[in-house]
Amino acid sequence: MPGKEKQIIRIVKRKKTHAAHHGGSWKVAYADFVTAMMAFFMVMWLLSMDQKMKDAIEGYFSNPVGFKKGFSAGTNIISSGNSPAGEVKPPLRILIRTAEEKKFGDLAKDLRTRLNGSPDLRALGAHIEAVQTKSGLRIELIESGSGQTFFRNGSAEPLPITVAALRLIGAELSRLQTPIIIEGHTDSQQFGSSASYTNWELSSDRANAARRLVQAAGVDPSRIVEVRGMADRDLRVPSNPMDPANRRISILLPFTVLPGEADPAEAVSGDAEIVKRSS
Repeated sequence: MPGKEKQIIRIVKRKKTHAAHHGGSWKVAYADFVTAMMAFFMVMWLLSMDQKMKDAIEGYFSNPVGFKKGFSAGTNIISSGNSPAGEVKPPLRILIRTAEEKKFGDLAKDLRTRLNGSPDLRALGAHIEAVQTKSGLRIELIESGSGQTFFRNGSAEPLPITVAALRLIGAELSRLQTPIIIEGHTDSQQFGSSASYTNWELSSDRANAARRLVQAAGVDPSRIVEVRGMADRDLRVPSNPMDPANRRISILLPFTVLPGEADPAEAVSGDAEIVKRSS
């Protein structure tokens, strides 16, 4: 119709949105909070460790591959990225072994001090030896000469001086938690071809006599993992099977078994490789 304007129809579509509080941004904030708390507790845990453990952890994170190789081989040394030039950090197994060697060395020194401080036992100084070998700490009561130093001839009956010495040794051993192996040894002197009692029985009986005495001095019986009668199969003086020094009692405190190593408890007391000798 003339004079009448056309009407334009507009359709407006509005997009509906959820309220802001239904979004997921709070999850991100919560995750950040949990991560921060975990990091805080990790830091507190690390601060509670001793310095050697801190150094081992630092070495691992500086060079994980090198650390693992050093741990498995036991001889590799790894560098710490945060350490001064030239400074190296030993793998964990070396730290453990070093700590054990120090512990055994301190025990040997304390034992020697107590023996020298006893008027009754001072004369036995040359007959009691404490040596660190590749297997651990070995304490030996060694006969000498033709006299009766620790046991009556051909008998497992300990002399009074032996009782006093093993009680002193037992008191020192009771301060540790290390497993203990006790061995009895004889020379090659035989009882006789028709004798029913041999060096096997004698060495076993003497080892058990030593076991009873150290237990009476305070050593926990559960720590004694083996008592061995060696007869004359592990001579201290192989060149002279009749030497009195072959007659002895050996007390072995083995090192902790580390990954890739043989069990030190399987080694006999005649280890040829001596690491440290107590003087």
